[in-house]
Amino acid sequence: MDVQGIGKLIKEQDIKIIDLKFNDLPGLWQHFSMPVAEVPDIGDETSRVWTEGLGFDGSSIRGFQQIQESDMIMIPDASTAIVDPVCEVPTLSIICDIFDPTTKEPYSRDPRYIAKKAEAYLKSTGIADTSYWGPELEFFVFDDIRFDQTENSGYYFVDSVEGDWNTGRDEKPNLGYKPRYKEGYFPVPPHDSFQDMRSAMVLKMIESGLEIEMHHHEVATAGQAEIDMKYNTLTLMGDRMMLYKYIVKNMAKKAGKVATFMPKPIFMDNGSGMHCHQSLWKGKTNLFYDEKGYAGISDMAKWYIGGLIKHGPALMAFCAPTTNSYKRLVPGYEAPVNLVYSKRNRSAAIRIPMYSDNPKSKRVEFRPPDPSANGYLAFAAMLMAGLDGIQNKIDPGTALEHDIFEMTDKEKAGIPQVPGSLAESLAALAADHEFLLKGGVFTKDVIDVWTDYKQVNEIDALALRPHPYEFYLYFDI
Repeated sequence: MDVQGIGKLIKEQDIKIIDLKFNDLPGLWQHFSMPVAEVPDIGDETSRVWTEGLGFDGSSIRGFQQIQESDMIMIPDASTAIVDPVCEVPTLSIICDIFDPTTKEPYSRDPRYIAKKAEAYLKSTGIADTSYWGPELEFFVFDDIRFDQTENSGYYFVDSVEGDWNTGRDEKPNLGYKPRYKEGYFPVPPHDSFQDMRSAMVLKMIESGLEIEMHHHEVATAGQAEIDMKYNTLTLMGDRMMLYKYIVKNMAKKAGKVATFMPKPIFMDNGSGMHCHQSLWKGKTNLFYDEKGYAGISDMAKWYIGGLIKHGPALMAFCAPTTNSYKRLVPGYEAPVNLVYSKRNRSAAIRIPMYSDNPKSKRVEFRPPDPSANGYLAFAAMLMAGLDGIQNKIDPGTALEHDIFEMTDKEKAGIPQVPGSLAESLAALAADHEFLLKGGVFTKDVIDVWTDYKQVNEIDALALRPHPYEFYLYFDI
């Protein structure tokens, strides 16, 4: 889509509203909308929308400006324009880039700008032209969610018609077919009661320009799901991840349900991950393929893996960026906590899929990330770690073929693991972030603001509040 195409689309679809979206630092879409009459020349490249942008208050956006420097501008990216997939009023949705109004420079804390810089840095190294990304987002669909935290109370409650805890509930009638804990992977309806709803999500995604490969129920009870997009380039996949979440949440609400990408909303069952498939290409050549290499991967792919392993603890600050992420990243539940690599082995943090011998399909799958991540930042950080591995020829060691979860403590000694908490991940990032600063992709300012925001608003805020289970443990002391 170009600017002239936007003008044509507005006429063809009788568009009434222009909706401008951008990403805050933690990873949530923000937006405001304008009547088309306010920008009658939007189909002209000389329109102020494209040349000057539109102002907004950056101090009200998480991770952006202080109150004394609040003015910011956003400039739409015409290539991202689509008819909004969920609005009833005909609305044109456009993703924007953020700029400083005084310097006219791109804003250093704009996650999309960081993703673009990562792609530019990749090309500047001469290692490859393109990186491809295929994140597998998992999520839950619930029928009810209630939570609160006050001075004298704190609780949460989730419920699902599929929840195994509801097998004995009087539902007048209870129709059974509720997936047992850890047995939600692939059963057909009626066990999988969300087939049609996921299909509706997929059709809406396809209508919006996303390329969808498959959808299915995931391992956990209570409506855990996965919809897989076809791989694409880094910034574009960041855009598509945001659109994917937008559609899932709104289609669930339309069905009278609620979707969440929270990594671990249910105790004692699988959490939601975001396994990230990634590869480097030069022209039409997949640089990760070598017919004679281990699992069909090249030395370059092994060095890339070495970078992911070396910088794995620091990467978690962006790839598993919530306190709740570390309720998922514990041994068991297929949690990929061990920083080793293997072919096919899902107990390793890095897996080399073996579904196909096609050179084009050879890739690395990094499994610790989860869908609470800001895709622009997580993909950029993983790329920078992998490139550092290639540049320094970091040896990832010997592949591990055993089921790590079945190994003894003695056998597992010496196997590096991801951090056990967000605080540990932030500490790892503080000690190891030089690889992110190469090419100015991440800036020290971004890392400092990210760390401060997570520490104050999440880690400290959670630590101050009594936990319901603490009453079970300590009330009778």
